[in-house]
Amino acid sequence: MPDPSGPLGPLEFGAKMKQLIIAVKATLVLAVLTGILYPLAVTGLSKALFRHRADGSLIQANGKTVGSELIGQRFTRPEYFHGRPSAAGNDGYDALASGGSNYGPTNQKLVDRAAGDLKQFRADNPAFTGAAPADLVTASASGLDPHISPASADAQIARVAAARGVGRDQVRRLVAENTEGRQFGILGEPRVNVLKLNLSFDRAAPLRK
Repeated sequence: MPDPSGPLGPLEFGAKMKQLIIAVKATLVLAVLTGILYPLAVTGLSKALFRHRADGSLIQANGKTVGSELIGQRFTRPEYFHGRPSAAGNDGYDALASGGSNYGPTNQKLVDRAAGDLKQFRADNPAFTGAAPADLVTASASGLDPHISPASADAQIARVAAARGVGRDQVRRLVAENTEGRQFGILGEPRVNVLKLNLSFDRAAPLRK
């Protein structure tokens, strides 16, 4: 009987090498299939069938890419609707730093931030006297939410109308036209894409110079 701790015989060595070669070949084939061919096929099909989404759902204005339907932006000027706060990155809406603050409801830092956002909202919208919509003083879990609720858009109508020099009814009409319903009629809540809404106003009521 051969000693299992001793050197391999010619037949055993040949069998081991054959197994090693098979394993290496299988690894290379799987690497090519799953690491190259499959991603290329999926990317190609996505671009062919859903080109807009595959390219990042980018939005064009005046021949330039101005953002994505999927990622919010910070608007601070009075003639534009403002989005919800973001904890993603120092300036917010940083896709590389997507995430929430992870502060609990009793965390003083969260309380102070929400109070500061509420104070800023009141200063920006003095004509609005109702309760501040929750999504204008709370960040989303991703920090990238491009939408606000219709109530948040309504709360900003007076400010935008005054800054644009147009009637509030015209602003309400454009908000209604840019309000998206529930997906498939049952999923989620009605929402307004802030970037799309602001671009609609730039077209319908250009800024006065």
